Amino acid sequence: MKLSIVIICWNNLNVIRECLRSIYDGTHTTEFEILVTDNGSTDSSVQYIRENYPAVRVVENGANLGFAKGNNCGIRQTTGTYVLILNPDTIIHDGSLDRWIAFADRHPNVGAFGCRVQNPDGSYQVSARPFPTIARYWIAALYLRFLGRISDAFVSDQYPRWKGDTERPVDWQSGCCLMVRGDLLRRLGGFDERFFYHFEEVDLCKRVWDSGFSIRFTAEASITHLGWQVPGRLPIGFEIEKLRNRYRYFYKHYGENGCRQCRTATLAWFRLRQLGYRLLCRFAPSESLHKRLEMYRVVVRWNRLLAPARFAETGEEPVVDLNPAAGRF
Repeated sequence: MKLSIVIICWNNLNVIRECLRSIYDGTHTTEFEILVTDNGSTDSSVQYIRENYPAVRVVENGANLGFAKGNNCGIRQTTGTYVLILNPDTIIHDGSLDRWIAFADRHPNVGAFGCRVQNPDGSYQVSARPFPTIARYWIAALYLRFLGRISDAFVSDQYPRWKGDTERPVDWQSGCCLMVRGDLLRRLGGFDERFFYHFEEVDLCKRVWDSGFSIRFTAEASITHLGWQVPGRLPIGFEIEKLRNRYRYFYKHYGENGCRQCRTATLAWFRLRQLGYRLLCRFAPSESLHKRLEMYRVVVRWNRLLAPARFAETGEEPVVDLNPAAGRF
């Protein structure tokens, strides 16, 4: 098998239909298999796939295992030379998988591959980024990203002057569409299951680089990423979940000291934006601004009370009241 495509699904019937259609209609020369790993969907996703795409192998996990563990359930059953991790809310452009595989075959020393990601309106969606570091967080926190256009020393969380339109090495590619050599991915054990959602692809890409392989981006292949359409995901809980995994990542790769420094830079980021939105809200109040300020208030409190290294080791974290209207991730 040339390509194994692993698609995570959790109540994604509204988008996975178009995703599967685009793969089958737009792939012409590549032998592929699709594994949908379902995290306990209750919206008839599994039934629809089995009735309309009987060739798709469905892995039923029975519960929401998260992105990393859920994908691993599919990765373990892959047989492809390449494995593509794909979100259900993506549309593969015609011929893109064929061109992507041809590109990968031309680069035998590359371990993983990124492609161009577009928003529904056709604009570039940033999907390939530099690895996060403390210095880069401070650059972003202090609104100094613009200096990256002057010197690479000030690169933060994006590649300046690059819009995903040329081939280049990248540190990491978004998990919405990350292709990895199958033998390498299986040797690395897939995603680190300590990451529930967010940073799992950053960690995997770092391990690809640490294994002596590079990651290369091509604009020859492209997809549209619609953006997750999952009921119940709202800003406060989602933001805290991202931060949990940020601290897990920094503890894993930079130890206790890196974890503490990450917390300091993170608090500075939120505090500065909290101040800015307060000023905006004073002169042009709106419901959306008030909601954002409430999110910052809760997240700042959570970060301030958190012992990040202890959390990374034991999972112990402060209990904070979320806005009842915001729900939980």
